[in-house]
Amino acid sequence: METEVQAVSWQPWQWQAKEGFWLRGVHTQPRGLPVLHFIHGNSYCGRMYEPMWEYLYPHFDLFLHDAQGHGNSDVGGRFVGWRRSAELAKEVWLAHRHLWPDVPHIGMGHSFGGVLTSVLGATNPNLFERLWLLDPILMPPRYLRWVEPLQRIGLYKLNPYSGRARKRRDHWPDHESAYTGLVGRGMFKGWSPQAMRAYVDHGMEQVEDGVRLKCPPSREAEIFGSYMPGLWKLLPKLEVPTDILFGQDSYPFLRESQQRLLQIKQVTMETVPGGHCFMQEHPEQTAQRLVQRCAELSLA
Repeated sequence: METEVQAVSWQPWQWQAKEGFWLRGVHTQPRGLPVLHFIHGNSYCGRMYEPMWEYLYPHFDLFLHDAQGHGNSDVGGRFVGWRRSAELAKEVWLAHRHLWPDVPHIGMGHSFGGVLTSVLGATNPNLFERLWLLDPILMPPRYLRWVEPLQRIGLYKLNPYSGRARKRRDHWPDHESAYTGLVGRGMFKGWSPQAMRAYVDHGMEQVEDGVRLKCPPSREAEIFGSYMPGLWKLLPKLEVPTDILFGQDSYPFLRESQQRLLQIKQVTMETVPGGHCFMQEHPEQTAQRLVQRCAELSLA
C-alpha cells in the first residue's frame, strides 16, 4: 500500500497553566477527519515527527501538544511531574477539542508521551475513542519496586539515563553543524535523513552565537530522573481500546512489560522493525500501519 505524502499546514496554539507557564503547540485546520492528539517523547517536540505527519496528514487532522520545557512551550521552572503533565494535556485538549465535533478523537503518544496518553485514557475514558501508543516507556513493576524507594530519598535522579542527559551537548554554531555532528550517532542511529532534519529544524532555536536545543538537558534529565507513580494500578482500568506498537530493537525491559500488558483486555500489541524511535527510522511504514488500522476499525 502506497501512502501519499503531503506538506502539512500548521496553526499555532498556546494555553497558560495555573502554574504560570505557557504550553504551546500546533494543529491542522479542521477538515472533518479523525483527529490525532499527540504527545512527543522526552526532549523532543511534536514537529520533530514531521516526516510521519506528512504521510498521515491526508487521512487525519493533527493536534500536537508540546509538554513543559519542550518545543515552544515554556520551561516554567521545575518539572511539574508526569501526573500533572498528563492533567495539563487534558486541560489543553478540553479547551480545543470542540474544533473537531462529530469525528473520532484518537490519543497518540511516543515514549514519555505514550505514558502520558495511557494515563489520560485510563483516568478519562470519554476523552478519546482510541489510544495509539508508540513504544511507551512502561517500566515493569519489578523495576518500580526499587525505583520508588530511590525516588523517595532523592537518589533515582542519579540513574544513568538522567546522568547522560545532563551531559548532553546543547549548543552548535549553526543548524548544519548540528545536523552533521548528530546524524547516525547515539539515539539518532538509523533515523531517516528527513527525521534528522526535522529534529534540527524544530528541536533547536536560533540564539546569538549559534543554535541551541529548545529542551534544556536539565529538563530531559528531570524527566529521566522521575516516573509516573501508580501506573500499573491505572493501566488495568483502561476502558478505551488501546493499540501499542513496540520497536523490536527497543529497550529490553519493555519485553517484560509487554507480557503484563497482555493481561489487559483493552490492549493489543504489535512489534515492528526498528528501535525506540522506529517512527523516525521508518516514518512511511509507521504511517501505513496506522492508516490501515484506522481503515480496519472504520474510524476514517
